[in-house]
Amino acid sequence: MSTLLAGRRVVVSAGPTFEDIDPVRFIGNRSSGRMGFAVAAAAAAAGAEVVLVAGPVHLETPAGVERVDIRSAAQLRDAVLAALPADVYVGAAAVADWTPRDTAGHKLKKQPGVERMTLELVRTPDVLAAVAAHRLRPRLVVGFAAETEDLVANARAKLAAKRVDLVAANRVGVPGSGFEAETNALTVVGEGFERALGPAPKAALADTLIELIAERIAGRS
Repeated sequence: MSTLLAGRRVVVSAGPTFEDIDPVRFIGNRSSGRMGFAVAAAAAAAGAEVVLVAGPVHLETPAGVERVDIRSAAQLRDAVLAALPADVYVGAAAVADWTPRDTAGHKLKKQPGVERMTLELVRTPDVLAAVAAHRLRPRLVVGFAAETEDLVANARAKLAAKRVDLVAANRVGVPGSGFEAETNALTVVGEGFERALGPAPKAALADTLIELIAERIAGRS
């Protein structure tokens, strides 16, 4: 166990969100939560007090980590903001961008002669932007970006739009990386900064990311 983050409080979000259509169906994504859980474990191993806000995944809670389970994007936002103040926020969760405007209280069953169903979707809360703009803003706010193209350009656009300190971008939709994979590759960008990490197992990437975070925090102390 290192002391890189001793005395620091770190909040990590991980996994998908599920946006309920009815009691049976939901809108979700393929995030396994492994990357965020690995970051939480690495932060705890570096001596930090860690709160892990976890979407619906079946993963063991890392040792020494306080876990808060959520389901929806709105619940994730509330749990993350409730965990502030903190020195660091790492938004590794794959938060749904859209949620049904209305959630049915009963299963929506097929009706004779009806071949289509239309769902009206509304935007979910922007958790990362909310943390970055909060009166208790952490000293370092780190976002994640799952991209299928233009990795660095999209990461830098997110960095500016959300007003965060770092964005860790990973390419999804390719074998052996991103969602549902044990390995990953990240490109971490900041103002005047860019570093490629991996490909490597997610636990190893998390260790390196936490070292980078510790360096940035130390530089701001």
